[in-house]
Amino acid sequence: MSTSDIVETIPVARAAAPSLLQAWARQAWQGFLTYVLPPLVVIGLLVLVWQMLGSRPGAALPAPTKVIADTWELIAHPFYDNGGNDVGIAWQLLASLKRVAYGYSLAVLVGVSLGVLVGQSTWALRGLDPLFQVLRTVPPLAWLPISLAGFRDGHPSAIFVIFITSIWPIIINTSIGIRNIPEDYRNVAKVIRLNGAEYFAKIMLPAAAPFIFSGLRIGVGLSWLAIIAAEMLIGGVGIGFFIWDAWNSSRISDIILALVYVGLVGYALDRIVAFIGRKVTRGTAAS
Repeated sequence: MSTSDIVETIPVARAAAPSLLQAWARQAWQGFLTYVLPPLVVIGLLVLVWQMLGSRPGAALPAPTKVIADTWELIAHPFYDNGGNDVGIAWQLLASLKRVAYGYSLAVLVGVSLGVLVGQSTWALRGLDPLFQVLRTVPPLAWLPISLAGFRDGHPSAIFVIFITSIWPIIINTSIGIRNIPEDYRNVAKVIRLNGAEYFAKIMLPAAAPFIFSGLRIGVGLSWLAIIAAEMLIGGVGIGFFIWDAWNSSRISDIILALVYVGLVGYALDRIVAFIGRKVTRGTAAS
């Protein structure tokens, strides 16, 4: 390439860079208008209505501005630790998340295994599915007295409540996914003579993964719901206990702040499982 050719390409490269930046800027602005602005507008309107209703004389609930003023120390110092149960709201959330991690992980292991069994075996389906359908209708808190009687401790009891609450959608969705594996896939596995482990890893799990992750998303939401309710009764540390303690002390603003954090954490958990599902299933799982 001659010197004149190089000189001619420099303006082209300089022109391409701004156009690329402009394209990125347009995409970012379009993404903001599509995904960020609508929820911001809706949330802003709801907060405005809340502010108007909460500012009236004799209002039962505090306005957003009063909630922020009352809970500013909790917002500004979420990790304080004065010993015992007097800890910041971040530690309360982490304690609840730790219990959810234990209970939900057990539910995933057991639920996927039982779902594969029920999906593969007609006998297991006929024998276990009616039992699953009955047990899944039992409310989470109804399991707490039984678990307290069995474990005689609040921590494992809470983990058991999470496990028994979140396992059912995992079992049901996994079994549906296994039963809906296309017959062509099964025939291919027979032709190339895959053994049991190879069939499970290369055919069964990839084909059923969208159904499995749908169950996992429902399960993680139920796990978060269950631990909040259980902690209100078992006491100790955790965001559920924090909410119940705030109610007993008539700290309504603290309760509202905790509910905001609970909603944000629940949303984050759902998004994390959905993100993993999209990566594992290469975009076939529901977002």
